Amino acid sequence: MPNSKRYLHVTTGTPIPVPGGKRITEIIGRVHTGTEELSLAHMVAPAGWDEPPQTPEFGELTLVLRGRLRVEVAGDRVVVAAGEAIWTPAGLRVHFSNPFDEEAEYYAICWPAFSPELANREE
Repeated sequence: MPNSKRYLHVTTGTPIPVPGGKRITEIIGRVHTGTEELSLAHMVAPAGWDEPPQTPEFGELTLVLRGRLRVEVAGDRVVVAAGEAIWTPAGLRVHFSNPFDEEAEYYAICWPAFSPELANREE
């Protein structure tokens, strides 16, 4: 999607396959637009979804549109509900999950852009 202009007009996204039933569509980032400075992804996490903790080399701003997420960060457990956001700086161990009985829909902005290598997910 690169162009010679200094802006991007994005009209679609690229689905990113992940285990556990979570749906990710990258709108801007390394996969969809070749952008390394930041990434924007739309996500839908099913009820009961969980992923391994990680200590990413990127900061992440998460804005919940619908449902709730549980975020464990810096020794705290925070529930982020629809209309709320959470910023997690690079270098902090963070664990995202949806232990609730409804799916959660949210956007995540990462900078620098998300990549599996920079996420440093625990096994």
